[in-house]
Order: sequence, then C-alpha cells, then structure tokens
Amino acid sequence: MDDQTASADPQPANPAGGDAGAPTSGCGGSASGGGSESGDSGSASGGAGSANSFDWYVLKVQSNREKSIRETLIRRIKRDGLEEHFGQTDDGEVEVIIPTERVAETKGGKKRITHRKLYPGYIMVHMELNDETWYLVRDTSGVGDFTGAAGKPIAMLPSEVERMLGDVKTDDAEAEPAKVKIDLSRGEAVKIKEGAFESFEGTIEAIDEEHGKVSVLIEIFGRSTPVELEYWEVEKV
Repeated sequence: MDDQTASADPQPANPAGGDAGAPTSGCGGSASGGGSESGDSGSASGGAGSANSFDWYVLKVQSNREKSIRETLIRRIKRDGLEEHFGQTDDGEVEVIIPTERVAETKGGKKRITHRKLYPGYIMVHMELNDETWYLVRDTSGVGDFTGAAGKPIAMLPSEVERMLGDVKTDDAEAEPAKVKIDLSRGEAVKIKEGAFESFEGTIEAIDEEHGKVSVLIEIFGRSTPVELEYWEVEKV
C-alpha cells in the first residue's frame, strides 16, 4: 500500500472546498509564471520571457509516504538540472518541506522529542511554476496534484507559509517548548508513581498537554478529590 503511486485526479484537491485535514492555500492568489493555461488541463504555461517568481505550493501526496516522496522529488529536480527553478535554503538544499510540530513523548521513563506531521498526505514546495516544473512535480511517483481551484495550482499566502512552516524553519535551540503528547484519556484508571500520593489509584479528570499536567481524582477520607500532577507521575493501571 505504501509503495503504490497516488492517482492523479483530473481535478486537484481544493482546500477551500473542505478537503478534510488539508492545509489551505490563499484563494485570492494566482499561480506564478504567466498564469495562463495550456491545452493540457491543469498544466501551467510559464510564458517565454516572464520573470522568475517563486511561491510556496501545497502538494497532495500519498499518505505515509511523505518522506520518500520528498526525497524522490528532490532527486529528480537535481537529476534534471532544474534547481534554479526551486527555492533553496542557505545550505543549498531544495525547499521541499513536510510541515511538522515538535512533540515531547515519554517512554520507559525517558523523555524524547519527536516531530509529528501537521498535515498527513501533504507536502510544501517552493518553486517557480511553469510547464517544465509543473510536469516534473506531477510526474513524480506518489504525488497526486497541487492544491488549488478550477484545475489551477494556487500559491500560498505569506501568512499561511509562516504559519505552516513554523517548527520546520526554527532551530531547535530557539524553538518554543515542545507540546507534550500524553498517552492518557479522561476517565482512564491510573496509579500515582511518586510524590505525596504515591500508590494512590484514581481516574483521569483532565489533561493539560500544553503544560504537561494531568488532574487525577483520588479518594481521600472517603471523598473524591482532584489532584494536579505531572503527566509522568502516573501510570496506567
């Protein structure tokens, strides 16, 4: 299943049309590189002599293959010598990005930072849109289509780019504290592992992932009493 190629629908996904979980593209924007359509539905006409214009676009790709599709696309761009038509980082890397967020997880008592995909099934590419680049992207195994409207790729607005890149463009040393992923749910039975209420059993009343805390209802003197604890201070029963 992961190795299957995503089918290229005749009409690309329209994020403004309610594609569940899809990142949005600015509906007021237009595809760069001339903006006119060629006879091939959905292709972009670069327009001879038009000035280079780089924009961010969202690609719909096969879910769970985002990383391999990204690597394949970058490899094809370099193979065909089209780097000048794609944005590059200060390190010279082609800008094809999987939007992620930093998440703190605790397993076996050890905390580790992972990156969770914000929009599974979508990647972002910084490029000059013309017939050559459009075909290369669309012909890459696993790529379904550009997001857009009426068969035309739509460039993202600057505010959307800034919001979606988020953690990807930020050095870990300067990044905001990672969101904590707490593998617990409300009403679940837990046991307190340490602290003043060690060995008490209770149920999860509330979860605060932003601060990494949980509220647990335990029985004290015959009454259910909520106590706030660090998420790692409890374990499932």
